This record gives sequence, C-alpha cells and structure tokens, in this order.
Amino acid sequence: MILNVGGPSHLDTFDMKPHAPVEIRGPLQPIATRTPGVHISELFPRHAQISDKFALVRSCHHDAPAVHDAGWQLIQTGRFFGGGCATPHAGAVASHVLPADGDLPDHVVVPEMLGRGGGNLPHGQSGGFLGKDFDPATVGEVLPAAIGTTGRSRVTSAFAISREPAAIKTRYGRHRMGRSFLLARRLVEHGVRFVTVNTFSTVFHPVSWDTHGRRPFSSLRELREQIAPAYDQAYAALIEDLEQRGLLTTTLVCNLCEFGRTPRINADGGRDHWPHCFTVYFAGGGVRGGQVVGSSDAIGGYPADRPVTAGSLVATIFRSLGVDFRCPIRTSDGQWLPLIDDGVEPIAELFG
Repeated sequence: MILNVGGPSHLDTFDMKPHAPVEIRGPLQPIATRTPGVHISELFPRHAQISDKFALVRSCHHDAPAVHDAGWQLIQTGRFFGGGCATPHAGAVASHVLPADGDLPDHVVVPEMLGRGGGNLPHGQSGGFLGKDFDPATVGEVLPAAIGTTGRSRVTSAFAISREPAAIKTRYGRHRMGRSFLLARRLVEHGVRFVTVNTFSTVFHPVSWDTHGRRPFSSLRELREQIAPAYDQAYAALIEDLEQRGLLTTTLVCNLCEFGRTPRINADGGRDHWPHCFTVYFAGGGVRGGQVVGSSDAIGGYPADRPVTAGSLVATIFRSLGVDFRCPIRTSDGQWLPLIDDGVEPIAELFG
C-alpha cells in the first residue's frame, strides 16, 4: 500500500481536464500513455510508459470530514471511526488472517509512521480493535531488536538496502521515495506479508502532496520540480522490478490517498482539500492493467459514473489477498465484528 500523504490533485495527475477553463485545468498538460485513449499528466512520463501495468480508478469519493486524518482512516481501513471503535488497518487484518512464517513481521510501515494530520484523529495505521499486537512494525523498531538478538539474520538482510547494487539504487532514485519503494520490494521479496509506504510522514514539512500553494504546505511548482519526479521514478522502478523478479502477479500494489483537490485553483495558485472526487490506482495481484474504472464530471468535481467508496477500495485489497472480508473477525476483547460494512463490494472489474 502506497499512501500518498497529503492528497494529490487528481486534476494535475491522473484525471486531467484539458478542455475546462484555465482556473480548473491548471498549468499542466496531458500526455498520451501506452493505453490507447488514456492520458495522464506530463509530470509522469515513466508512468505513461507502463500504463498497461496499472488500472486507474477515477471515481473515488467519501463524505467524511475533509481533513487528512479522517481520510487516512477511511482509505486504510474502509471506515471513518473518529474517536470511536477503531477498525484495523488492512495490513493488520492480513497479519491476523494470513500470518507469515519466520521471524519477519507481517506488516511493516516504511519509512516511519504517520505524523500530524491536523485533525487530531486516529490515523488508521494501527491494529484497531484487533489489539496492539497487530500494530505495524517500523524500521526503527525491527532493526535494533534484530541486531541485538540475532546479528546478521534474515531480518537484517531484508532491511539492508545497502546490499543492493548501485544501479538498482539509482534506478529507484537516491531520495526518500526511492529508498522507501526499494525497501518495500526487499521486504516483500523476503516474505513480509504487507508493506505500507508513507510517501511523506506529515503534511506540514517539508513538502507533501498537500499542494495548497502556501506555507507550510506545498506549491504546484514543488509538485512539478520535486514531488512528482521522485514519485514517478520510484513507482516505475518498483513495478518493473517486481515484474522482472516474477513477483508482480502475486503482489498487489495499490496507490491510495485521503482525498483529491478542489477543481478550481485557489488564490495562492494551489488547490485545497476535496473528498468528493479523487483517483487511485492498482497494479499486480491479479489486477488487469491498462484500464480505467469510473469517471468524473467535466471539472473533476464529482463522480460521473461508477462511484467508488473507500470501503470498496479496502474490499478490493482483501479480495486480492484472498481474505473473506464478509466473515466477522474476533476482536482483542472477544467480540465478533465485521471488517467491511454491509453492501460494500470490491471493484470486480479490476480483475476482469
């Protein structure tokens, strides 16, 4: 799970509106991809070259508060729970239902846990009602323990991106995103069941997908010059690397975000929070790439067809993992609770 912290502007990335007025379409241009008829932002030339590997979902939406924390909860657990009973992260569910063998943790967050989101709500990146035993591990937790007890074990090997050839490090990018995506590949390769990559740890510093256009947030210029190039490079390298190693068919890679951005550019030259429409995408794990599910209206304000909820996104992850999300799961205090709300279904056409 790649969590694009801050909420990328769908109108400037994967759902551009080139025929809309300039205050809506923005300054960026669309480019063609390998998928006939599908265009994405000029910011992602390497995505364009591998568009046959991933499937876009352009009609996502939710009705939770337009704050980061609320969106993080929804997109990682399928529910908004605020301060109430916390639904577990999808990775915690995988740890509970599909524990892996060996000494590696089942769920690892890379490179660190989420920081402030501004809403003072739980971030959705925990074991929730399954209990703290199912909280994810972090690099800072796992490595010291492994080094202190087993020395140069399988655990330290899994985390040792220093062992990667220089060409591979350069391919992913010698930056935070490159290192994070490369570490994610190593962990999957060594048998970690679920990896969550936080592309940024907070929306307040130094840059993130939170492109309001004013400090302490990011600008469209930073999106163009810093964020998008690193992300484009790291993602393309990950997908190509997984495929070349024979891992892509058995590894779901989902790129999620807490919401999109306002159709109209604001007075600071950025875009603000907009949960009413956004784009996510999936690759591998049985997903048929080179397709687009759903669409937004003429200005990217609301879904025009095939609206998709956050619950459906998480149900899609469970389907790929083979988790029976309709079956109640036992909580840490002995209750039996459902993972997904009644009536929520995975995006079946992704696997068609």
